[in-house]
Amino acid sequence: MFAKIYQPARNAMQSGRALSKQWFLEFTPEMAQRPDPLMGWTSSTDMRAQIRLSFDSQEAAVAYARRQGIPYQVMTPHAPKRYVKSYADNFATDRKQPWSH
Repeated sequence: MFAKIYQPARNAMQSGRALSKQWFLEFTPEMAQRPDPLMGWTSSTDMRAQIRLSFDSQEAAVAYARRQGIPYQVMTPHAPKRYVKSYADNFATDRKQPWSH
């Protein structure tokens, strides 16, 4: 039983910062998923793969893992690149406009 502690990055379709401040603890799967012979769905008998705990800080998640005796690995979050853009930059005057002579 091994856990990873991480702060999720926002996905490409997300402009807001919801759930970006929370830290999650997830267990890594101990068994590989296999297809069900009847239906063809992938399934696993590992019940810990369904557990996802959320914490307000990295320290709280690490303290929980230590208290429960769970070996863990902390994944450092990547800081997103912030591009400061102005709406006025779309109308830069250095380009020649098609209607100007």
